[in-house]
Amino acid sequence: MRYKMITAVGMMAFTLAVGACNRTPVEQRDSATGAKQDANRAAAVQQQHDQDLSKLDDRVAALERNYEDKRAARPSGTSGATTAGNLRNEVKSDLDDVKEAVSRLRTTTPENWWERHEAALRTAVGQVETDVKRVAGGRTAPVRPKEARAEDASGQLVSTEPFTSRRDKFTADMHSRLEAMSKALDGVKATGPRKTEVDDLHARVDKLAGDIKRLESASAEDWWDLSKSRVGDYIDRVERSVGRLDDNKR
Repeated sequence: MRYKMITAVGMMAFTLAVGACNRTPVEQRDSATGAKQDANRAAAVQQQHDQDLSKLDDRVAALERNYEDKRAARPSGTSGATTAGNLRNEVKSDLDDVKEAVSRLRTTTPENWWERHEAALRTAVGQVETDVKRVAGGRTAPVRPKEARAEDASGQLVSTEPFTSRRDKFTADMHSRLEAMSKALDGVKATGPRKTEVDDLHARVDKLAGDIKRLESASAEDWWDLSKSRVGDYIDRVERSVGRLDDNKR
């Protein structure tokens, strides 16, 4: 009886060992396949990012060429040189800023994108708010206190709050400020060039309001598309500014 029990136990151990040996290669293959698939996905994502950046580089290069052509066509010292020169300087500053925006996009990561995205939008809203106050006067919506922040191992600023919580606070703050700007502009009575400026400010406020509205439902996984679109919109705005350089000829 004892011999039979020892034999049964031995056979069971042998069976388990054989099964384990048979499973190990399969598990190893599955693990290797999964790692390869992850690597392929990461490579495909990086390739798409590189293509997006290349397109933005091409747009900026074309924008610079267009700016230089227009600047050469109206050199300093011609009629209306002061106004034209001021506008050219403003556009040149925008060109430098948009090149910096593309450069920063190259170092944007899932860890630092929100800090950069939020900072850029706050700057854009602040610039419009300054223009609205100049045109319409009056008080603007109060700014909420900033939430606590920290730095990660690379020195990049990060939020200590969950993404959705911070996103919701930010969009609520921006909506209240943009709504106040829109109401202030509605109260401005203007004609001629002043009305054109007011209409332009209205369009900028509406564009930012649309950007903030889309951001309300954004997730952290949308980081690249949101960052890329923001830089693309910036290039659009500078393209319009360069196009307006011809207005001084008429």
